[in-house]
Amino acid sequence: MPGENLSRDEAQERAALLSVDGYEVSLDLRSAVGTAEAGARTFRSVTTIRFRCSEPGAATFADLIAPSVTAVSLNGRDLDPGEVFDGTRIRLEDLAAENELVVDAQCAYSRTGEGMHRFVDPEDGETYLYTQYEPADSRRVFANFEQPDLKAPFRFEARAPEGWVVWSNGVGELTDGVWKFAETKPISTYITAIVAGPYHYVTDSYSRTFDDGTTLEIPLGAMCRKGLAPHFDADDVFLVTKQGLDFFHDHFDYPYPFGKYDQAFVPEYNLGAMENPGLVTFREEYIFRGKVTQASYEGRANVVLHEMAHMWFGDLVTMEWWDDLWLKESFADFMGAFALVGATRFKDGWITFANRRKAWAYRADQLPSTHPVTADIRDLQDAKLNFDGITYAKGASVLKQLVAYVGQDAFLEGARRYFKRNAYGNTRLGDLLSALEETSGRDLATWSRAWLQTAGVNSLTPQVILGADGRVAELSVLQEAAESHPELRPHRVAVGLYRRETRPDGEAGPLVRYARVETDVDGPRTVVGELAGADAPELVLVNDDDLTYCKIRFDETSLATLRELLGDITDPLARALCWSALWNLTRDGLMPARDFVGLVLRFAGRESDIGVLQTLHAWTDSALTHYVAPDWRETGGRLLAEGALKELRLAEPGSQHQLAWARFFAAVASGPDDLRLLQDLLDGTAKIDGLDVDQELRWALLEPLAAHGVADESALAAELARDDTASGKRHQVRCLAARPSAAVKAQAWAQVVESDTLSNALVEATIAGFSQASQRELIAPYAEKYFAAIERIWAERSIQIGMDVVRGLFPSLRDSQETLDATDAWLAAHESAAPALRRLVLEARDDLARALRGQRHDAGTAG
Repeated sequence: MPGENLSRDEAQERAALLSVDGYEVSLDLRSAVGTAEAGARTFRSVTTIRFRCSEPGAATFADLIAPSVTAVSLNGRDLDPGEVFDGTRIRLEDLAAENELVVDAQCAYSRTGEGMHRFVDPEDGETYLYTQYEPADSRRVFANFEQPDLKAPFRFEARAPEGWVVWSNGVGELTDGVWKFAETKPISTYITAIVAGPYHYVTDSYSRTFDDGTTLEIPLGAMCRKGLAPHFDADDVFLVTKQGLDFFHDHFDYPYPFGKYDQAFVPEYNLGAMENPGLVTFREEYIFRGKVTQASYEGRANVVLHEMAHMWFGDLVTMEWWDDLWLKESFADFMGAFALVGATRFKDGWITFANRRKAWAYRADQLPSTHPVTADIRDLQDAKLNFDGITYAKGASVLKQLVAYVGQDAFLEGARRYFKRNAYGNTRLGDLLSALEETSGRDLATWSRAWLQTAGVNSLTPQVILGADGRVAELSVLQEAAESHPELRPHRVAVGLYRRETRPDGEAGPLVRYARVETDVDGPRTVVGELAGADAPELVLVNDDDLTYCKIRFDETSLATLRELLGDITDPLARALCWSALWNLTRDGLMPARDFVGLVLRFAGRESDIGVLQTLHAWTDSALTHYVAPDWRETGGRLLAEGALKELRLAEPGSQHQLAWARFFAAVASGPDDLRLLQDLLDGTAKIDGLDVDQELRWALLEPLAAHGVADESALAAELARDDTASGKRHQVRCLAARPSAAVKAQAWAQVVESDTLSNALVEATIAGFSQASQRELIAPYAEKYFAAIERIWAERSIQIGMDVVRGLFPSLRDSQETLDATDAWLAAHESAAPALRRLVLEARDDLARALRGQRHDAGTAG
């Protein structure tokens, strides 16, 4: 049998053979208590599956990843576990028309965030459990048919240590020492869930009366570790939750179908969140231990709404196989922003979407691994890697374009019909398109082929011809595509013309839009006739208002205007789109990276949107690390530190902009005076008016001090004593690995690559500390070790840890042709390696090659 992987062909064969009537799952979690070192490694899992077979006498298999199986019974016949179970699958032969399978197994607690994750809080010794399954890790907790189209009702029960509470998808109650949960509606295996432990739990409720007079009551709950309870702002979580439920009820015309709505913020979580119906799980970093900017609250609200949208797109109606993952993730990503703007206090959500989410999509769509939104997913490893910027952010961007194409009312009415026709079922692309065609009256086959079934991103560039009178004689939009993905798509875009206003005193004022036209761009050149005769623009912004998915380019006049007047653009969305376009020019090697750094130094201090500002900080750090010529890095770093400190001192005391500049200053500080200031801020001997150096900011100041050899092991131990929590431990581990010592790097490497004792969160922290941009020479020797180790790592570790190691330890900081050649040599020598592993290496190679091109462009235009 083929191990843990499952192919699409196998899933289709099994789906044609079987239909599942229901699961009963009994878990005994009493072995979970104890310290991280001494606690038990396994728990008992007993599963009963009732299913039908369309071909009596046929054979199939059930999925289970477990250290051992105690007993297997099929239709009353006891099977020998040693003969039918190979560690990942249970062979089932001579099936009847109606079947009952009972599997009694010892399943393993996880430390990788996959399956039943077990966490021991170092602060108080308490143990916490939660499950995470997507795409296929429920088989680590109970025997099942692990594929999304074999939906069934589930009935869970669990025994837990005294004093614990257990939650699952349905409402639960404790009866005679057993937590028993109401049967679920038919759902897929990957969205079942268990959370158990001494969690801090807060309750609320939601009520909605519909037009027909019926009332829906939804019990609400929110939970976190006891150690985070003082920081837990559950009221704000509930506020967004209620606003979201109102919004989706208004627009979907289908009441929330899963009873209660619990939201669990859990430790060491690999994802942002997971849409388990009735029991959504989130990473606990969404509970803020210190002061954060409004962008963090907006981000959390967006995730809450993203997961809520999944209750309809994904849970109620589920894709048949992972090829159509976009049917849930693209919609949830779009609906998260749509609801954020429409229902909450975060009215600038589309700015964040344009600036941050689409940047993720643009990068992913230019990698060699890019794929259509509807992808070709051959197996589970493919599926795991396709939770990417294409499936989420590009898909959401395409849906935003679809709304512009068919109209919002037609789009939402199509969604309503889609829910009602396919409730508790599974769908493919055509099921949604047929509903949208009915409501919009448009033939979406051509649109779908162009937008959903081809890969790559188009570039749109304005071309302006002025007449003798100085007005626009002709304005056209040129569309280009990469040679590797030549599809030129139809775009519904807005083209905006901008110029400086003249103040009453005759002085030049802000840069404002004075003309806007919506038009359809199709083919290599489209004339925008409605703009003929307009006054000559200083800036032409193609894709104004961000209606479509494209890379925005500029004509020479517009680019020159941005170099001088970017900070004078009054509209925050237009400004964000320009920043995003300039970053794409930098990544594409069309603008010198030092020019981008210069624009940030000149204009970022005037940026009003805090999310855009923080994104600019991240992009600028990336530009300095990867895209500027190596001989300019020291100069660039000094200029950034000077500029960040200047803006920090100029920022309004106590403002979120001050906090953002403080964190950026810490990230780029390297000179003796800068490091001394960081140390003085930690010690309290220096103060900046309004800047509260809370515990989270203390760790942000400590990491550069550790990386530059100023803070030693004893200083980090003292800080951990001050913050002896799970969060503090992660920070300390990262800072320890950041120290500039060969022995430190060797130890960090061994802990991640040669051992599997660290949890997923500490693996992530160690990798982050190991890879410091200021330590290129120190970590250079590990390039050769990386290529020697990754195939073994991929074979021996879980896919999540394998992904973390292969991505995180790729020698991108050894940015030379030698590293590129070594990568090519590994790829050539490992053509038969797992396709998912090769994909990760190919992506890292592409990022490195892009960085080297950017460096050459930056060096070639210096002077």
